[in-house]
Amino acid sequence: MLTSASQMLLRNLADLTGPSLLMEPPLDQLAGQLPASYRQHIAIFSSHVAVAARWQQAGYRCSSGLKPEFAERFQTAVLFYPKSKEQLTLMLQQLQPVLTENADIFVVGDNKSGIKTLPKQLQSAELSAHKLDNARHALWFVVNGCLTANTISAQTFDVTLNSVKLHLHSYPGVFSHGSLDKGTALLLQHLAHIQSGRVLDFACGCGVIAAYLKASQPAIDLYASDVSTLATAATEATLAANGLTGTVLAADGLPVAPAQFEHIVSNPPFHTGQKTDYSIAEAFIRACPDKLSPGGSLTLVANNHLPYQSWLQESFGHCTILAQAHGFTIYQCLKSRK
Repeated sequence: MLTSASQMLLRNLADLTGPSLLMEPPLDQLAGQLPASYRQHIAIFSSHVAVAARWQQAGYRCSSGLKPEFAERFQTAVLFYPKSKEQLTLMLQQLQPVLTENADIFVVGDNKSGIKTLPKQLQSAELSAHKLDNARHALWFVVNGCLTANTISAQTFDVTLNSVKLHLHSYPGVFSHGSLDKGTALLLQHLAHIQSGRVLDFACGCGVIAAYLKASQPAIDLYASDVSTLATAATEATLAANGLTGTVLAADGLPVAPAQFEHIVSNPPFHTGQKTDYSIAEAFIRACPDKLSPGGSLTLVANNHLPYQSWLQESFGHCTILAQAHGFTIYQCLKSRK
């Protein structure tokens, strides 16, 4: 299956001249639909490790991190319009150092993604955008003007949780960028049982859960993982800013190592790009029993309407509701010691 944005790119392949960079393509089958000859001059930048892996498996050069890392510069770039409008500004900052002078920049996105506001968005950067194509429920824009060289820097903010003061770092596109969401704030009120052992913050975002746990209980062996390298970069910065240590991993799903944890904590995602997607959370929940040591715990927060309770009961044989407030529920499951 191809997203409408990927279909639009295929429709406009003739615009990709010379070495070309695709930035943040969606998790679809586009890599397999491009003519094989394009592997020679197309490279990929993706902060989503599953997307990066898919393109690498198809034989494309790929960079995944906080910024593109390529030896060459590109004559053409295609930016897939992001879910977060703030992330578009970040993408332009990431792009500038790897472009040739007078490079062509295109932006593609689904009609419902917010891309229709692109011309207005770019005005503050002294750039203009002109629509070249409108089909397949998607839009194809060309961007005119000079990109300004800017240092990529995190947004910082402070929170105090149960007398624990934290200085947090975040990047656009990371969950709850620039603020603490109500669900996570509620979850942090119910983690007193975590005092030792290997602890995983799954889908760590900017690292607020990881930092809170390590600051509250320095003896724990902390791990944090996320499918987004923007999130792992933010978590690393958050831990460093608070003088905390932990292992931060970019992983699609639960990390392979270590084999088991004593505790797993999460505010798991239920979106892929713009679309609701329960598959990530369901796969995570069903994999947790094998990833927990005997007697270990899984504690997570979810919006009340999400079907997590049934998956937890099926996976663990039981499920305890610790709290409900502000439209969120805190669930906990313990793995049998037998």
